[in-house]
Amino acid sequence: MNPSEFRANYIKAIKFNRPFYIPAIVSILPSTWSKYRENLEDLVLKHEIIFPGFRKGIINYDDFGVYRRGNILVDEWGCVWKFPIDGMQGIVIKHPLKDWENFEHFRPPNIELGLPREGDYPIPWDIYENFMNRVKAFGGLTVGLMPHGVLFLRLAYLRGYLNVLKDMVQESDKLFKLIDVITEYNLSIIRRLTKLKVDVISFGDDLGNQDKLPFHPEKFRRILLPAYKKMFSEVKKTGINIRFHSDGHIIEIVEDLVNVGVDVINIQDKVNGIDNLKAKLKGKVAIELDIDRQFLLPFGNAEDIYSYIKSSILALGSKKGGLLFSAEVSQDVPLKNIDALLDALEKNAQLHFTLD
Repeated sequence: MNPSEFRANYIKAIKFNRPFYIPAIVSILPSTWSKYRENLEDLVLKHEIIFPGFRKGIINYDDFGVYRRGNILVDEWGCVWKFPIDGMQGIVIKHPLKDWENFEHFRPPNIELGLPREGDYPIPWDIYENFMNRVKAFGGLTVGLMPHGVLFLRLAYLRGYLNVLKDMVQESDKLFKLIDVITEYNLSIIRRLTKLKVDVISFGDDLGNQDKLPFHPEKFRRILLPAYKKMFSEVKKTGINIRFHSDGHIIEIVEDLVNVGVDVINIQDKVNGIDNLKAKLKGKVAIELDIDRQFLLPFGNAEDIYSYIKSSILALGSKKGGLLFSAEVSQDVPLKNIDALLDALEKNAQLHFTLD
């Protein structure tokens, strides 16, 4: 399969326009590549429908970038990150606005630094724009990447997680002012991305805990949702599609996100419940189902994985489209389970044709 075929099918899926197969996006972490190396590369080469354009030799197995154990990084906002595990994202250990007294002199980053990335250095704009142009030249899907941690998590990185939750309870004036600062910065990035005429702009913000929201849904609607609406409206007026990712339990607020413009929602399955997703989202928004990485992928077997993929399609799929899969493969996933996952995704890729 070539990249243009993948792009055409992806757009059909998110627009409910009868895709040829159910798209699957499988992300393999650097730590996983480092562990399995050539064996994983050989496996990926067998699954062209999931990895279109993948070629032998393009992966540097030990290229962790800044994600190297013990590394310290100060991002463009002044947040200090520490990386405890090779090949995996770090954690913020110093919050520049832990004390509100520092807010008086606080300024957002200069967007000319480049496209921001969570816990990493920005990508210079000329490099990113050249990459997007190369993808377009091949007919591939172009995705403008807003940073993971676009609003709520950025507040947590700046203030500290517990401080933000207290701020939300108190509805402090400074919190609303900080949200405005972050939103205006994000709007500047969005305008830069829309000029590239990408197919999709992807936003990421982990809004949920394992079994509940960390805040009351009404607090979300009053404090955070207006900022999302403002950002999404800037995208929608260009006709570009919006993808939104959140880890955690967010079922109480998913309809709010859809109502302010989300076209594709990347949402975790187990913590939200397949039945809940079917009731609240099926047919209303494209569901990019985030395959369980806590239990199924590391501890399940091939039969478990196959059964899960098939049953998810039967519950959420339609011949019209509107269902995608995504999977993040960490180093705790056995190689045989990676093989089983890719096999199950491909063997069931056209099961939606049997549905209404």
